[in-house]
Amino acid sequence: AILAGTRGPAVEDVNVTFEDQQKINKFARNTNRMTELKEEIEAKKKSLQNLEDASDDLMMCEDDDLLIPYQIGDVFISHSQEETQEMLEAAKESLKEEIKSLQSRVSSIQEVLGDLKVQLYAKFGNNINLEADES
Repeated sequence: AILAGTRGPAVEDVNVTFEDQQKINKFARNTNRMTELKEEIEAKKKSLQNLEDASDDLMMCEDDDLLIPYQIGDVFISHSQEETQEMLEAAKESLKEEIKSLQSRVSSIQEVLGDLKVQLYAKFGNNINLEADES
């Protein structure tokens, strides 16, 4: 969120109050937070895909007596195929809930940003740029 003085000839000087600066700062903080949350969601979606792939691979396994190593922290513990499948399902459900929670937080931040955009554009018009740089 930057006040730009290079937006063409019709730029008028607008007084930036302390309250305006607080809104601009809040906008920037929330934009950064939303970016972090979206990155976290993507990482969790990748983990979820890995769990789903592991689950699919496990279903292809013919030998029911085979012990499957399952990583818990830094160690691998061997379990039966059924136990491993149950652990994978529990881990997938947990990740789905975490993703849902993060997406909900992103939505509420988007609402805050929307309100701030309306207020800031109403005061500053073309003198402020609140759009994300797609770089």
